[in-house]
Amino acid sequence: MAPPARRRPRLPSKRFPRRVSSLAAASRGRVEVALDGEPWRTLPAEVVLRAGLDVGVELDRQRVRRLRHELRQHEAMACAARALRSRDLSAAELDARLAKARITPATRAETIERLTGAGAVDDERFARARAQALADRGAGNLQVRHDLEMRGIAPPAVEAAIELLEPESVRVARIWARRGPGPKTVRYLARKGFSEDAIESACSEAVAEQDSPAVR
Repeated sequence: MAPPARRRPRLPSKRFPRRVSSLAAASRGRVEVALDGEPWRTLPAEVVLRAGLDVGVELDRQRVRRLRHELRQHEAMACAARALRSRDLSAAELDARLAKARITPATRAETIERLTGAGAVDDERFARARAQALADRGAGNLQVRHDLEMRGIAPPAVEAAIELLEPESVRVARIWARRGPGPKTVRYLARKGFSEDAIESACSEAVAEQDSPAVR
């Protein structure tokens, strides 16, 4: 008769939920997290704080979901910081950058909301600066308006930014004086997005100056 098969010893099952047993500072603003006396993960310090991790805290399902959320948010904020490092962006432009990095819509919305609240993203400020930069490069109001709309700026902010610019008539007169009167200048002004009224006004003033008798 064959001897009875030996039963494998049962391994002790890990307790769930596990408990944070230690937090140790690591390099570059990160924290080494240990669970039940065993090294677990190294996390950004901000994530540890926002997820509420502390010695003695149980890592239950709700805490794990919160931790995952904060990790996604941290990744999105890091991506946004890289995008904003070189120049200011509108909220829509930043959203497109985050989408390209495969950040989920909900996380993108929360990231932009946080950055807007902190003043790092401000569509009105962006619109004013962008409109002035375009005007300084010789753009008319139509071109400025089109550019801002393409960058996702809301119409009220677009119009408010344009209102702060020098009047088109003044800018047209300056370009007219620099380039000289004639059809080429008229076509140039039209391409740059100046209104017909501003161009016609400049033409009329030029004609009036030519027709006025010289003072002796």
